[in-house]
Amino acid sequence: MLNRLSTGKSWYKHFQYEEGRDKPGDVRNIMLVVATLIASVTFQAGVNPPGGVWQDNGNGHHAGRAIYASQSAAYYVFLISNTFALSASVLVIISLTHRFPFHFEIIIATVSMIVTYGSAIFAVTPDESVRFRYVIAAASVPFILRCLIQLFNIVFKKE
Repeated sequence: MLNRLSTGKSWYKHFQYEEGRDKPGDVRNIMLVVATLIASVTFQAGVNPPGGVWQDNGNGHHAGRAIYASQSAAYYVFLISNTFALSASVLVIISLTHRFPFHFEIIIATVSMIVTYGSAIFAVTPDESVRFRYVIAAASVPFILRCLIQLFNIVFKKE
């Protein structure tokens, strides 16, 4: 391994997925861990935005609103990207736990988490800084893409 690092060869190829070597169950478990970490980080970033929230009213801001929202364009990019990442990780979690015991409860928990996330970003985001239809669109993109991919696979299925 040390020899690969010093010669400039691709040291990371050893860690890449290999179909014959890696077990599907192990890969699923790793993907669940990664998706759960992404969901946790993005949820926390949405509920507690970077820079925190204003603690008082004054100078054109209101208590409880995101300080970062004063930079409208940057906050907008953060909010859309964060929502997209949360939605994609939730889709991965739901997909990988399909046919698991308590799958229905997992779906209820993830939907509740998304509703909580939505209510939190609506609470801390000033009305004038973000158009929420774009946030909702960002949240739905991973699900729509997955449906389109499934539809494409069904329509153009090789027999």
